[in-house]
Amino acid sequence: MVEPVIQSRVEPTSGSTEPVIALAAARKVYRSGSLEFEALRGIDLEIVEGEYVAIMGPSGSGKSTIMNILGCLDTLSSGTYRLGGDDVNDLDEIDLAQIRNQRIGFVFQQFNLLPSLSAWRNVELPMIYGKVHRDERKLRAQRALERVGLGDRLANRPGELSGGQQQRVAVARALVGEPTMILADEPTGNLDSVSTRDVLGLFDELHELGRTIVLITHEIEVAERARRIVRVRDGEIVTDEVNAA
Repeated sequence: MVEPVIQSRVEPTSGSTEPVIALAAARKVYRSGSLEFEALRGIDLEIVEGEYVAIMGPSGSGKSTIMNILGCLDTLSSGTYRLGGDDVNDLDEIDLAQIRNQRIGFVFQQFNLLPSLSAWRNVELPMIYGKVHRDERKLRAQRALERVGLGDRLANRPGELSGGQQQRVAVARALVGEPTMILADEPTGNLDSVSTRDVLGLFDELHELGRTIVLITHEIEVAERARRIVRVRDGEIVTDEVNAA
């Protein structure tokens, strides 16, 4: 295992009293013809800067809907979602796209890497959308990969990397824009036990450096790495407690 080198500490915003995430009476209803399914049933949830929170529940519990709402990939049917103090309901598609690109770092189960591109070119993609100059993109992508222990794999394509290494590339891509929050959706779902341990260790280090991390999972062993566990079932929060493990 190559030890990651993560050196960037995120300092809390001076004097900030707003949580990074604030859901209030959040409700999401999906409709198909005459059928209606209530995925979220008026939940309240706050996450403050620097927290490491796992949102845990079985299939169909509503956790994926929460992930889509938090990531500004979907909108509420009613209630409010404030991200860093901004009411997401008031934002247009251009604003939401900017938030997704600059303020949220996504890590998905499927890695979502382009197979024809090298590791560093996969990592630079968010910066292309952000119109960062090419030379700056390459430098920042290289640094991000070094921070996750892949400084010697810059030119490798995804097919030349293990599953754990591919997820590290995905984490580097999430970090490259210095986002406010890391949103990880089942990030260990396609990994073996060794790679799972390595990736969760990387999240531990990011948390220690002040990153806000929201981890979506159905696995208790994964959720227990977080400092707080929010359990959801049938679209409602059933428990919300500090992890004493």
